Amino acid sequence: MTRANLVRAVLALAVLATSFYFAWSKPARLGLDLRGGTQIVLETQDSPTVKADRESTDRAREVLHRRIDALGVAESSITRSGDRRLIVELPDVQDPTRAVEAVGKTAQLTAHPVLPNTGKAEKGQQLIPDESGQQILIGPAALTGDGIGKASASYDPQNLGGWAVNVDFKGEGGKTWEKLTAKAACAVGDERRIAIVLDGKVISSPQVTQSVPCGVGITGGSTQITGDFSAGEAKDLAALIQGGSLPVPVKIIEQRVVGPTLGDEAIDASAKAAVIGIILTGLFIVAVYRIAGFLATAALACYALISYAALVAIGATLTLPGLAGFVLAIGMAIDANVLAFERAREERAAVRSRSARNALAIGFNKAWSAIADSAVTTLLAGGLLFWLASGPVRGFGVTLTIGVLASLVSAMLISRVLTDAAAARMPKIMKGRAGGLGGAGRIRNWLETSGPDIMKRSPMWVGISAVAVILAMTGIFTRGLNYGVEFTGGRLVEYSTSRPVDIDKARAAVADAGFPRAVVQTSGQDDISVRTSDLTNEEEKRIRDALAKAGGGAAKERDELIGPSLGSELRKKALIALGIALLAQLAYLTIRFRWTFATGSVVAMFHDIAIVTGIFAWLGKPIDGVFLAALLTIIGYSVNDSVVVFDRVREMWGLNPKGRFADIANRGTLQTVPRTINTGMGALFILAALAVLGGDSLTDFAIALLIGIVVGTYSSVFTATPIAVVLERFAKTPPPQGRSKKPVRRTADSSGAVV
Repeated sequence: MTRANLVRAVLALAVLATSFYFAWSKPARLGLDLRGGTQIVLETQDSPTVKADRESTDRAREVLHRRIDALGVAESSITRSGDRRLIVELPDVQDPTRAVEAVGKTAQLTAHPVLPNTGKAEKGQQLIPDESGQQILIGPAALTGDGIGKASASYDPQNLGGWAVNVDFKGEGGKTWEKLTAKAACAVGDERRIAIVLDGKVISSPQVTQSVPCGVGITGGSTQITGDFSAGEAKDLAALIQGGSLPVPVKIIEQRVVGPTLGDEAIDASAKAAVIGIILTGLFIVAVYRIAGFLATAALACYALISYAALVAIGATLTLPGLAGFVLAIGMAIDANVLAFERAREERAAVRSRSARNALAIGFNKAWSAIADSAVTTLLAGGLLFWLASGPVRGFGVTLTIGVLASLVSAMLISRVLTDAAAARMPKIMKGRAGGLGGAGRIRNWLETSGPDIMKRSPMWVGISAVAVILAMTGIFTRGLNYGVEFTGGRLVEYSTSRPVDIDKARAAVADAGFPRAVVQTSGQDDISVRTSDLTNEEEKRIRDALAKAGGGAAKERDELIGPSLGSELRKKALIALGIALLAQLAYLTIRFRWTFATGSVVAMFHDIAIVTGIFAWLGKPIDGVFLAALLTIIGYSVNDSVVVFDRVREMWGLNPKGRFADIANRGTLQTVPRTINTGMGALFILAALAVLGGDSLTDFAIALLIGIVVGTYSSVFTATPIAVVLERFAKTPPPQGRSKKPVRRTADSSGAVV
């Protein structure tokens, strides 16, 4: 074994051992759809300055979203019920005490000067106990939460090994704090303090240190709040400050534990579908690449272990929509192996005397460029969705990022180590047909010698794609989008039945009544809640009758109109994050390739999104959080497909810079067809199994991805590349500089150093 492969083997063992430790020792945090959690009903109250109405309640909802995200409760759901109530659902939170305390606080944070204690409070002053319980006299608030920007908890060794909260000011807040501390620095004794008050209670009254000169104060636009904080208290305080003040006070009027939105049968069916799909994918890869494919399948199993371990290690929440990111990453893990193996086959076909080990080393090295570009563009999207979006879109960004990194480790580290070891120990077998790297097949040879000239009619293909987009947009504008309850709000009805009803039977009864997409959960002890959109009184009666038949009678306990859980701010953030992600991908592809290639990729991506959305509009299928996750997955797949094609075109053009670009693009596209088919087939097996066995919760998700993969495969050949061919007529950038055509001597051990 070469030194490079020995390093890879050690790294692979270390990654697998670490992954096994986390997977074995830490349980996964399951979302509300898989495990259930806590439901808190809040009611907004009038304040002296603000009336509790629909507008102020919506503002309070956005503040609570930021608070809960800062507390680390991912994939939470907050919906408005009526004008003054908020329903907060916290997944996997079985002991909600800490979360209840955080969401219930008004978080009115103020800073006050500490005055000489005369024992009597004059106008604007307060006698109030400090954090140690001793009475202090404070003046009027000099700084409110409006002047405070970011806040974070940190371990402060100078604070006797305690925790502190770092606060950054915004606007005039920094100058106000500077003036407040400048005045305090001129005082002596207890008056050399600033009282930090949260909801009428002093949480800290730190001394202004002697190093701060009188009349100067603390500059820099930031400060640190110290006190007798535990780690949890410091983090909670930082979350409250970061989330901001509620515009109106809230009162907790109900708190209960709710069951999962998906039943055990649906979860089991989805798990079986995923396992069957992965097995079929593995069998397909083995059938195509034989021993090399078997080893790649083993690496794919390691990918599942690494992904799960990373998920539990960072404490991310696992939900069914979030699993969409892993579905895409599985496709990328397969794709990376297919790219490397196809490259190795090319090397064997070019030089028949070349060993399988040498061909594999060259194949992995040559495939690295396309694999890296695909991963970077996908990571750009995942990272921006995580930092800029929130709610389920942010959760998708987390799982997608984990999946992409795990797929790189699986394909470029573990798969490479396994195939190199097999090629070293079984050189004759791996070199032959059984090894799977015997050379180019009949389809590839036909494409190379007699393949069609697709790019000869580039304008025609662009026109066909434009017509398809117009038809899709026509469906969107004429039939409209059937938005789900997350976007539109709807109706929440709670029933009690005469005898307990199994929740899966209740879901089946509601589905048989004509509402297969309704969210059906247990509520409290034996009650059943049904949440759906556009529910008339006659339709509600059908649901009640269906539950009465299953439970020997049913009575309506609660009936409320609710607002959307994906509020306007969350939708806006998702769109902004998506727009920035597209621009970032466009910029990256322009730098790595050419502006013509980047434009073709982004236009093809828009083409895929428009067609999938248009088909859902024509079919009247719901546009909800699950569809949103599918759409984000399609975006990643589309870019990945186009990048692979353009990477091959760029390489071939660099070797023949004076050649006709349309001919080079045609050859490059045809050479990537086997890879595209093999990768697409691997993903189709998983999605077909999910569509058939996944139940109502995942059927539409799988259908959207099936359409997206077919359309994405088409667009990479018939949209992205033809657009690049058309645009190259106007491009003034010279062709890429090719590498030297002189043959480079390689040995079986020259495996490169790509880790």
